[in-house]
Amino acid sequence: MQVTNLEIPGLKLIVPPRFEDERGFFSETYSEKALKEAGIPAPFVQDNFSLSTRKGTIRGLHFQKAPCAQAKLVRVNRGRVLDVAVDIRSSSPTYGKHVAIELTRENWAQIYIPAGFAHGFCTLEDDTEVAYKTSAPYAPEAEGGILWSDPTLAIAWPVAPSDVTVSDKDARLPSFANMAIAF
Repeated sequence: MQVTNLEIPGLKLIVPPRFEDERGFFSETYSEKALKEAGIPAPFVQDNFSLSTRKGTIRGLHFQKAPCAQAKLVRVNRGRVLDVAVDIRSSSPTYGKHVAIELTRENWAQIYIPAGFAHGFCTLEDDTEVAYKTSAPYAPEAEGGILWSDPTLAIAWPVAPSDVTVSDKDARLPSFANMAIAF
């Protein structure tokens, strides 16, 4: 696996090798041993999958508060997304900063997001499938989030706000300034 540190400490881009032939390809998308060797300690306990049928669907920005905080390993099985991780660790020098990276079926890249980040993505194609592992199970009482369009975060979403599809729940998330400090 090729592992690259991203601009904010803790975030990592991972590109698993693909072995291609006339049938298609094979790829080992997860190896606990390889990830540990790359400095990713999180054991993963849950797999999640989402299908977004419309281009311009935004899911997020979500996180879980301690002690139920989750690290995530995110990849795209079909389609393309702009994946965004926002540092919400209040003592971090990069607090409030974000990294946005395109994950696609073609580039086969994954992003590792440690606990202490809000996460979301915008689909860039119809019928996009996203799969991700989490280091802790979902806990409804610990969920938190930030409004995807918060201007203080200055996320350059690739879709006009009028063309975004977002859940009612995500549309009601608080601003970054009004988010309950979770880390």
